[in-house]
Amino acid sequence: MLWIVTKYLVTAGLVVLISEVAKRSDRLGSLVASLPLVTLLTLFWLYFEKQGTEKIANHAYYTFWYVIPTLPMFIAFPWFLGKFGFWGAIIASVLLTIVCFAVFTRLLMVFGVDLIG
Repeated sequence: MLWIVTKYLVTAGLVVLISEVAKRSDRLGSLVASLPLVTLLTLFWLYFEKQGTEKIANHAYYTFWYVIPTLPMFIAFPWFLGKFGFWGAIIASVLLTIVCFAVFTRLLMVFGVDLIG
């Protein structure tokens, strides 16, 4: 139980740290947020919990492919924010990401990469 509490506290602390940095500096906050810190933490947690190297490697591999269809959201969000306000921009960004993910998943299937199987 202590291990799970530790995982939650470290992971939550990271999110709080990023938001605090972002309040002070847009650029530095964005830089820190763009680092794959959550992925690195996940890799650490999997390793410390004695998961196999194949599971850890697969996590890194699939994370790479899942990041790509999220990128258009970062370009569209500022435009959505000006048009629809914060909550509308969040909803539009989520919908855009779902569409990008669906299209990207189908495209990758042509090349033998199965993200949803």
